Amino acid sequence: MSAPPATAAPTAARIPTVRNVDHFAYTVPDLDRAVDLFTRVLGAELLYRLGPVEEPDSDWMTRQLGVHPRASAHIAMLRFGPVSNLELFQYTAPEQRTEVPGFTDVGGHHIGIHVGDLDQALARLREEPGVRVLGEPQTQADGPTAGNRWIHVLTDGGLRLELRQVAAELPYERETPARLYRPAPQWSGPGLPTARGVDHVGYTVADLDEAVDFFTGPMGGELVHRSARSVDEALAARQFGVDRAFRIETAVIRLGPVTNLELSACAIEGQRVERPRNSDVGGHHLAFFVDDVAEAAAWLARTPGAEVLGEPQLIEDGGPIHGDRWVYFRGVGGFQLEVLNMPPGMPYEQATEARRFGPSPSWGDR
Repeated sequence: MSAPPATAAPTAARIPTVRNVDHFAYTVPDLDRAVDLFTRVLGAELLYRLGPVEEPDSDWMTRQLGVHPRASAHIAMLRFGPVSNLELFQYTAPEQRTEVPGFTDVGGHHIGIHVGDLDQALARLREEPGVRVLGEPQTQADGPTAGNRWIHVLTDGGLRLELRQVAAELPYERETPARLYRPAPQWSGPGLPTARGVDHVGYTVADLDEAVDFFTGPMGGELVHRSARSVDEALAARQFGVDRAFRIETAVIRLGPVTNLELSACAIEGQRVERPRNSDVGGHHLAFFVDDVAEAAAWLARTPGAEVLGEPQLIEDGGPIHGDRWVYFRGVGGFQLEVLNMPPGMPYEQATEARRFGPSPSWGDR
């Protein structure tokens, strides 16, 4: 089904029939090593693997995924915490870029993990070969999240993680009725002590105001707080792995029932401004669960700032996600996004007791 032309304004305040953020996805250089890290060390559960995903005799990969037509992907889907799904890709593609964007580069990204005891969780990661801890735990001294403790770590595949121990009360809560999602202390990943779940997913963008308008407008998010700070050269190197001073402005958005989205824009000399493609190492996307993919795609085609790639697809290959409907789209600044619908009773469930998270009862469910 072709999406209608962009001739009319959207009639809904957010994506029609959206329930929740379904998953966040990253392209890594070695899929086996990434799966091992997340399952053995961080407590995720492997749900299924796919691949190769390729269409060597057509331009399907370009139309639907925005990558080189001869690109090929292997995929793993994991349940990561109580309310999050994590999708990992390994691509081979002509002209693939293998240098991961840094924290301050446009396209930089990280996963924030909420822990009950940062020191205990960090001690486990310090034991793991291939994980580099940046600096020492920091306590946020001021601003809307004063009292939080945090530290960044890098995996050998370039994926950045943040451990965050959230204070019982935060200053922003005295200034707004908006609230970030807080993982309840009912989950501890078997590999990472005191882990409660994903605290946030973070992305570095070129234009923060534009991104905030898009994610609080048609993407249906709620701005919770904004802040700015300058980071001197010593702190930048020690805590962020960045080789020069920078200034960062950050906006944190509640995106549906269980997802916190952290958007940042950085002012720094020599910043990389080319966003990675899905097929580049460091490529990434964010996906929404919807009840009706065709309706969502038609609405997105009429939405300023959104560009639907190709047409809604139905997987009918008899594989682990036979019956999945999906389509990719781009947001402002080229941000890669997806809407999908995966009905209950998927074939992968026959091979594992692990289950994907979702869908939530509604986007506004708290």
